[in-house]
Amino acid sequence: MMDQQAFKEAIAELAKEKNVSKEVIMDAIREGMITACKQSYKNSINIDVLMDYDKMDFRIVRVWEVVDEVFDDSYEMDIKDAKKIDSKYEIGDIVQKDIPEIEFGRIAASSAKNVMFQQIREEERKNIYDEFKGLEKKVVTGVVQRFMGKLVIVNLGRADGQLTEREQVRSERLRPNDRVKVYILEVKDNKRGPKIYVSRTHPDLVRLLFEEEVAEVKDGTVQIMSIAREPGSRTKIAVYSDNPDVDPVGACVGMNGSRVNTIVDELRNEKIDIVNWDENPAKLIENALSPAKVIAVAADWEEKTANVVVPDYQLSLAIGKEGQNARLAAKLTGYKIDIKSETQAEEAGWLYGYGEYDEDEEYYDEENEEYYDENGNYIGPMEDESEEEGDEE
Repeated sequence: MMDQQAFKEAIAELAKEKNVSKEVIMDAIREGMITACKQSYKNSINIDVLMDYDKMDFRIVRVWEVVDEVFDDSYEMDIKDAKKIDSKYEIGDIVQKDIPEIEFGRIAASSAKNVMFQQIREEERKNIYDEFKGLEKKVVTGVVQRFMGKLVIVNLGRADGQLTEREQVRSERLRPNDRVKVYILEVKDNKRGPKIYVSRTHPDLVRLLFEEEVAEVKDGTVQIMSIAREPGSRTKIAVYSDNPDVDPVGACVGMNGSRVNTIVDELRNEKIDIVNWDENPAKLIENALSPAKVIAVAADWEEKTANVVVPDYQLSLAIGKEGQNARLAAKLTGYKIDIKSETQAEEAGWLYGYGEYDEDEEYYDEENEEYYDENGNYIGPMEDESEEEGDEE
């Protein structure tokens, strides 16, 4: 028999390598020895292996159940015979008798090894599944391992993640050994090991990267209220803080852009616009269209639509290349946005009465210096009367 200390060290090393408990290893050894013992006996007998986890020792025993009438003496023992061994035995008790050490044959030893490692692999698989199931909807760092057609395999440590074509950024060129942050979409159980699906395009990848990089986002001082993303190109996020001493946009940008630039680098130079969230949809839409300047916004709460007027020279900036700025602003706010230049808006009659007080059509909010129409839709800021008077002079 192996020296107990050496046996104990071998168990500890295997447990560490497989990241399972020593008890799991001992149980696997026990099952393997039971299999080998049964194969070593031509006659069918009931064998068990008793493990002492503290001493890292074991005993091989034959087992019978005490019965009133024996039908199979391989597994059962008559109560009278049991009482001869020990008068305390009663019907239903288990009798155990030590079996001398067995010299296992090659086939029995091979079977024992297979059973043992199968049980260890099963426990290891279960542990890996549990570990990554707990990481669903979170961000982890992985290393690009290999390519299988259009599928990218990302090593996540104890398991590989699958980055499907749909979850890849089209403009991103990944190479073997690249370190990347990925969002764990889903973990599925599988006999060969868990299937872990990851993403580089999910909007929550950006959200969680800000949580990692910005302490105020992580502790809840700054909240990310909405995200609109076109992966690999541009992302807009709307942020808010109920702490008057905290500038939510400034906190996310960081000193000289240090915080946001770290995230931009991780996303391979994807542009990120950070704007202030506002409960007033017209204000939010105005912010969302940044960096374009806005003259007026009329938002319909019920229809979730908005008409936006911008200076003539800002129209292309407001719409963005191939409509991207307007499209992302619409996603960020949840409103369908129609943008016109000042000239176009005047021709369409959008600016009728703008800057004037009309009891039937508009009202003026003195506190915020804003105009609203009869339905409560935000029209725009009040024009500075002093400037108008100066112009007339």
